[in-house]
Amino acid sequence: MYFIKHVFLTLFFIPFSGFAQLEGDSLFATDQVMTIELTFSQTGYWDSLEANYTTSTYMSADMTITTLDGTRTFPNIAVRLKGNSTYNHPNNKKPFKIDFNKYVSGQDFDGIKKLNLSNGFKDPSCMREKLFFDFCHEVGVNAPRANFANLIINGSPLGFYTVVEQIDDQFLDWAILDDDGNLFKAGDNFGGGPGGAGTPADLMYYGNAATDYTDRYELKTNEDLNDWTDFIELLNYINNSTDTDFKNQFHTRFEKQELLRAFAIDNLFSNLDSYTGSARNYYLYHNLTTNKWEWIKWDANEAFGSYTNNQAPLTLGVDYQANNRPLLERIFDNEDLNRDYKNELCALVEDYFNNAYMDSKIDAIYNLIKTDVYADVNKMFSDADFDNNIDSDITSIGGPGGGNSIYGLKSFISSRELNVLSQVDCNYYNSIQEIHSEGFKLYPNPVSDFALVEFEGEIAQIELRSITGQLIKPIELLESTDKIKVPVSDLPEGIYLIVLSTGNATSIQKLMVNR
Repeated sequence: MYFIKHVFLTLFFIPFSGFAQLEGDSLFATDQVMTIELTFSQTGYWDSLEANYTTSTYMSADMTITTLDGTRTFPNIAVRLKGNSTYNHPNNKKPFKIDFNKYVSGQDFDGIKKLNLSNGFKDPSCMREKLFFDFCHEVGVNAPRANFANLIINGSPLGFYTVVEQIDDQFLDWAILDDDGNLFKAGDNFGGGPGGAGTPADLMYYGNAATDYTDRYELKTNEDLNDWTDFIELLNYINNSTDTDFKNQFHTRFEKQELLRAFAIDNLFSNLDSYTGSARNYYLYHNLTTNKWEWIKWDANEAFGSYTNNQAPLTLGVDYQANNRPLLERIFDNEDLNRDYKNELCALVEDYFNNAYMDSKIDAIYNLIKTDVYADVNKMFSDADFDNNIDSDITSIGGPGGGNSIYGLKSFISSRELNVLSQVDCNYYNSIQEIHSEGFKLYPNPVSDFALVEFEGEIAQIELRSITGQLIKPIELLESTDKIKVPVSDLPEGIYLIVLSTGNATSIQKLMVNR
């Protein structure tokens, strides 16, 4: 279906914090700087942490965390160092992974079992990852939640960190409403760090055995079954289907609109340490409720062009992909899918990826974290770099992916927006982004049991979605009737969306469920 600008954005992309309590809201629903205190009883604990890094082995510690909701203490949590290039920060401000549940069964914090602490490697602004993931949430793309914390170890401040949610069954519960399917993580492919085998998670087809892929991907759920059949079948479709089958089956294989939007976001932010460039830092989840694959973002600390992949981030081509990226290649080679992708790109630029929308968000985070960033004696950059990188480029020593410039946040958005608009005629794409509601009847409304849909014309699909855009269920199309029944008796009271697609246009109507 087409990306429906303005009305569609308003209806679908309401920030998650405005709705019912979710697991992890104490950590993520409100922007804040938390305090995390770790206490190790072991003598020489730091040497042990570093020694355990290569094997990803955890150590025990006690933890006290203070959020806006108060202070809680957790005994015997598991801690280890993590990361690849981020681990090579030139002092002890290393990235961490925390597991509440490993040593104490059932222990969690507000439903969260694992947290990741990112150290701001190559980010003078200390907010790239938070801004990127927040952007994804605001436009309906799967991504972890993020916030900030000061980390104290055995009474000594270590530094200012970004706190990032783990992609696990807890994430699947709230973000996708299904956690029974297979969750695959793209391997790190660095060749040196934990899990890095040097082989990209490129979504190429290499054979029909799981062993053909285990150096490229990790199965993160249903590990005991260890059944890779569905994933291999997806790779076969991506690589070996005919052009006609690839196009016609795309919306049955993927959450089409969300996937195209996810790739558009990576392009806008020149987020090339991703499938687009390095072929890592993403998850694929097989949603058994919809039988579709969902794309999940991961590790965005080098968004805003900090990882160049030997490209010019400000002038990156809107259809750029590195070699051997078959999913992107086939999307861009298909006229209809390419058009829908550019549809997403243009709508994002007009409504979200611009200084009018983003600058106030950048300013708010800057004011929130400024005092804590200044107080971080282990940060990689100076206070002046932090201040200046909000608007201006910073010269750095470079790093993986190449390049010496770390772009200013606001200036990057301004330059990138102008360049994208110079590449794409968004006036054309805007002209097809209209809601077509002629002949679309939905009644009764409000409804308690079931509603009826009437439409004058051929329907490709009908979906029932939440007001936040999450797919609840597809609606069965029966050839024997001109009225389509939408059962709602099993739904809580509230407002839902009926999304009707004809293949070249989309109609949306609100449906109120009332008892």
